[in-house]
Amino acid sequence: MKRQDSGLPFDSLYRHGFVRVAVAVPPVHLADPARNAEQTLGLARRAAAEHAAVVLFPELGLSGYSLDDLFHQDALLEASREALGQVVAASAELAPLLIVGVALPLEGRLYNCAAVVHGGHLLGLVPKSYIPNYREFYEKRQFAGAHHGVRKTVRGEGLGGPGDGTEIPFGDDLLFEAPAVPGFTLHVEICEDLWAPLPPSTYAALAGAQILCNLSASNITVGKAEYRHTLTASQSGRCVAAYLYAAAGAGESTTDLAWDGHALVYENATLLAESERFAHLGEGSGESGLLTFADVDLDRLAQERMRVTSFADCAARHRGELERFRRIPFDFQPPAEAVSLARVVPRFPYVPPAGPALDARCAEVYQIQVQGLVQRLRATGIKKVVIGVSGGLDSTQALIVAARAMDRLGYPRGNVLAYTLPGFATTEHTYDNAWALMRALGVSAAEVDIRPSCRQMLADLDHPFSKGEEVYDVTFENVQAGERTSHLFRLANHHGALVLGTGDLSELALGWCTYGVGDQMSHYNVNTSVPKTLIRHLIRWEAEQKAGDATATVLRAILETEISPELVPGKQGNGQPAQSTEAIIGPYELQDFHLYYLSRFGYRPSKVAYLAAHAWQAEGDPAEDHPGYDLPTIKKWLEVFLRRFFGFSQFKRSASPNGPKVGSGGSLSPRGDWRAPSDGSAEVWLEELRRNVP
Repeated sequence: MKRQDSGLPFDSLYRHGFVRVAVAVPPVHLADPARNAEQTLGLARRAAAEHAAVVLFPELGLSGYSLDDLFHQDALLEASREALGQVVAASAELAPLLIVGVALPLEGRLYNCAAVVHGGHLLGLVPKSYIPNYREFYEKRQFAGAHHGVRKTVRGEGLGGPGDGTEIPFGDDLLFEAPAVPGFTLHVEICEDLWAPLPPSTYAALAGAQILCNLSASNITVGKAEYRHTLTASQSGRCVAAYLYAAAGAGESTTDLAWDGHALVYENATLLAESERFAHLGEGSGESGLLTFADVDLDRLAQERMRVTSFADCAARHRGELERFRRIPFDFQPPAEAVSLARVVPRFPYVPPAGPALDARCAEVYQIQVQGLVQRLRATGIKKVVIGVSGGLDSTQALIVAARAMDRLGYPRGNVLAYTLPGFATTEHTYDNAWALMRALGVSAAEVDIRPSCRQMLADLDHPFSKGEEVYDVTFENVQAGERTSHLFRLANHHGALVLGTGDLSELALGWCTYGVGDQMSHYNVNTSVPKTLIRHLIRWEAEQKAGDATATVLRAILETEISPELVPGKQGNGQPAQSTEAIIGPYELQDFHLYYLSRFGYRPSKVAYLAAHAWQAEGDPAEDHPGYDLPTIKKWLEVFLRRFFGFSQFKRSASPNGPKVGSGGSLSPRGDWRAPSDGSAEVWLEELRRNVP
């Protein structure tokens, strides 16, 4: 979806495919439509000041829901119609689309309607489709369902605004769309409609609606709030849509029922915002009512619908039902000034926040990795694995998985044949950590010094290093990487074992691995879909589980170690690696962020940069000891990522060994989530970044 030519500032959410929505819960004044219209407009003005594009109100909010047979009183119905006219007229001065609930007599029947209002016009009237007549609700005594409607339009006399006297679209088949905001297409249903086996919004979503709105009264009983969450989350997930829900609050009759004023916004099964329930709505305080805001990502919904092929297949199967939908345009224009994103964008998209969610994620990742390796060993009949242990993060994670796999199979941990393979640049720190880890985990530990074989190969190549010159080029580096892999494969042959890979998802994305004869190759790689940021948390979590023993001590030491390939010798005696991986390819925390949004959602680089700037603000997070990143730094490392990911690394991914997919963030397996040509170009992504990021 092309958005950059809109003229909006870079730091506006509307430039990057977001739209701000609001769910309003006003205090209700039973049978006083004029006063309710004032409350409605007060909340609408507050939402407009916050640059919302749509404001949803509860069911029958202009009169109150709990009026029972009073809905058959002409005085109330006339006052409700006048109140709607008041809202329509006042909307001429407001930017957002307003969705309000009103009872209207039409065609000799009474309908529970959602009135959709914008810019001084009544755009359409959506009647409730499914009328409940059980438990607390006996609406069929007063109201007819949408299927009783004979005409597709109704006369607009007495409704106010420029549309007064014109034909108003009527029915549950209306889609409201704003051409100025790609993807901003909206459908409305009312309360019980969501409880039905086939909600009208299901068909509306298949017809193109990305924002689904529900005006509800919905009294509260014990456990009902959780069920609302279940319904709205499920509907938003199955429809790949945003779902807005507004329940009536204070002021409704408590003769037999109570009301909690519950507002919810879900996006593709993820909760974006929720109101305080049973809130004091501030009557008489100058700001009456409650507003709940959320910024919906329209691009994400569009991308998901393209990727989830069953969505399009379902739409095709129900083409006949979808052809009946009518599209009603409205002229919403995004504000010209910058509108800051209020949405939470996690810095670590592959890692949940600390607490029970992170504990559960780490435990499950280990289970997936272990199960993958266990099945491969069972299928092959092989009972041993060979692994190179460097004292770095990736080999540490793979070694822990290997040890757990042997435990699961009932084999001794000695069946893990672990080798440290020191080269010309191995530091004492990582060497000691490798040995300490192997001993702590109780695996078979050994050492193979690769320097003699490397010297022989460098001499065979007539490399300057073999003549005493300090030439540390890519050949010098890859001779060492290749010798390590060669030894591991021959050791596996010798012992009847599998070579266990250690390379992770982040390295594979950036092409930071040696093809074929280096860390890109193995018989089976348990880390293949695990990004570096998640590996850090997995090892930290494992250290916490082993608190107090030798394993925890060495794991913490490994976590504090500079990430380095250790292929170029450093200065004698300083004990520090000469190479810093992140100084060359960028901070993994940033590059994992870029990877997630580019591979998982296919976002434009400018949107990825915008999200990264929002997440990694320069001042950082007070809860973290981290300085954060400013936009120029983000742009610099994102350009590096684009060059490496789209430009020249795909051939390594196309030959990835087998390994288990761990998370919904995806993998880069050529047999799974990522298939791309090895001879592609990064230029289109680089140009978009240069053109649209200041």
